[in-house]
Amino acid sequence: MKKMILFGVGALLLLVAAFIGYTVLVGNKRSPRDTAEFNQDGLAVKVVYCRPYKKGRLIFGEKAAGALVPYDTYWRLGANAATSITFGQSVRFAGKPVSAGTYRMYAIPGATTWKVVLNSELDRWGAREPSHDKDVVTVEVPVTVAPSSTEQFTIQIASQSSGAPGGASLDLGWDTTLVRVPLAAN
Repeated sequence: MKKMILFGVGALLLLVAAFIGYTVLVGNKRSPRDTAEFNQDGLAVKVVYCRPYKKGRLIFGEKAAGALVPYDTYWRLGANAATSITFGQSVRFAGKPVSAGTYRMYAIPGATTWKVVLNSELDRWGAREPSHDKDVVTVEVPVTVAPSSTEQFTIQIASQSSGAPGGASLDLGWDTTLVRVPLAAN
């Protein structure tokens, strides 16, 4: 009897290890991990995320139309693991104060605006929604049409052109959608 139980536990562990190996080796090739970093004028930001490809699919839109990321639903801002953002100091995230630290970042896309949320729950992997009671800040930012289509989801952090020191924009772009979240050192 003990041998049967040990065999069962061993088989289960083998399946879990195979799933994790497949996710790391195959899943990451389809949506590779990337990092966006910015450190200028007293503002230090790092984003770690995974970059899925469009592959001819409808990305943002209505669920009934078959959109990969339907409007008004949780999206982890990428693929595979949840997206994280780290601030080296206190910042203003679209005008709202946020303390230095690492947060899970996700979005609720809409046709004309997105809600971008920072959450303190970092231990959940993948597409599972975080506990919304741990949301630290929620901002609503406008959607703009990108000048060209982007095949692979991209997060960039760029200096603001206003010339004000300590300012940047967190740019989220995929397909023809571009969302900019203003960042500033606090």
